[in-house]
Amino acid sequence: MAEGYFPTWKAATSGAVMPDETLPAGQTVVAGLQHVVAMFGATVLAPILMGFDPNVAIFFSGIATLLFFVLTGGRLPSYLGSSFAFIGVVLAATGFKGGGPNPNIAVALGGIIFCGGVYALIGGIVHVVGTRWIEKLLPPVVTGAVVAAIGLNLTAVAIGMISASAYTKWIALLTVVAVAAVAVYGTGFAQRLPVLIGGLIAYIAYALTATSFGAPGIDFSKVAAAAWFGAPNFVSPKFEWQAMALIAPVAIILVAENLGHIKGIAVMTGRNLDPLIGRAFIADGVATMISGSGGGTGVTTYAENMGVMAVTRVYSTLVFVAAGAIAILLGFSPKFGAVISTIPVAVLGGLAVVVFGLIAATAGRIWVESRVDFSSPKNLITVATALILGAGDLKLPIFGFELGGIGTATFGAIALYHLLNMGGEKA
Repeated sequence: MAEGYFPTWKAATSGAVMPDETLPAGQTVVAGLQHVVAMFGATVLAPILMGFDPNVAIFFSGIATLLFFVLTGGRLPSYLGSSFAFIGVVLAATGFKGGGPNPNIAVALGGIIFCGGVYALIGGIVHVVGTRWIEKLLPPVVTGAVVAAIGLNLTAVAIGMISASAYTKWIALLTVVAVAAVAVYGTGFAQRLPVLIGGLIAYIAYALTATSFGAPGIDFSKVAAAAWFGAPNFVSPKFEWQAMALIAPVAIILVAENLGHIKGIAVMTGRNLDPLIGRAFIADGVATMISGSGGGTGVTTYAENMGVMAVTRVYSTLVFVAAGAIAILLGFSPKFGAVISTIPVAVLGGLAVVVFGLIAATAGRIWVESRVDFSSPKNLITVATALILGAGDLKLPIFGFELGGIGTATFGAIALYHLLNMGGEKA
């Protein structure tokens, strides 16, 4: 019997929950909520830095995730959230200096839509021609280096969130321990929700002790004042060639980033996801175009949610349907945004330490599964260079376009590997 476009999801019984398996409905919703929580900090932070409306970004992240689910046939577990790769170019294209709404957001949206189109076109080529050329360009040693660089590039963000005082550092460490304890010693369904439960434990601890240690308490006044329901503030795009040309190259970074994510998920699930790479690129590109058309940020598959999958071992794609639906609903709730804003930065920082670290650690699994030979100098130097460029967030100006640390690490790893591989030896 021929397999349909969507898989036939079977009930999971024990152990890891595969993409074509499912938890009970209630557990699926709760697991989806955990993914929403995991992506929330970054998906909200990115638009704030660019002067976009966070509620609009949340709404379109849900739309993007559901679109990705449909275009990949429900076979690739991924959440799509705001991409940090757009921040530098959006700020450059709009002249935004931070603080409040971006008055030139429409110009940025036009560039984001154009970039999404380029990305989707690359995906179409991959889908038709195949992945051999892109795999030759990005072998396991390189994709692993990119995944590791992505995780390490976020180090400064995580440490910056927890370093305000000695108290915030201890709260962050408590968060890490709580998440780890639930993941390792939890039983039943609780073991599948370490980020959510661990974060809640740390939230309660902060609420009970903050004022005693001179830290600001949790202010619920904005929650009480916020409306339960309210339509997102959609914005129409404006197309200007200068902004479009400046933002379009981000598509190359998204390709490398998404490919690294897919390879990472393939390692975690033990499945060959290569046939879905082209469709994943198309879905990501189209989702970026849709998001940009209404005032949202460019989107990408989210490393934070890869971290959640790594620690929970729940890969069911139906969980991401629940997460996408929840995000759409929350996009219409100003009160939800107000509630999330009460989460102490120290707690978010602790969660970031765990999730970002798991991203970097996934690179090791890629190298081990692909049997990358680190006795080979070319592999060792390629990875070593990418790690430092990514962790140090080296920004490289090229023809008026500033390549961020992830981009520098990505293109540096690709160029260095192939330069050192001219003799034809395989990784």
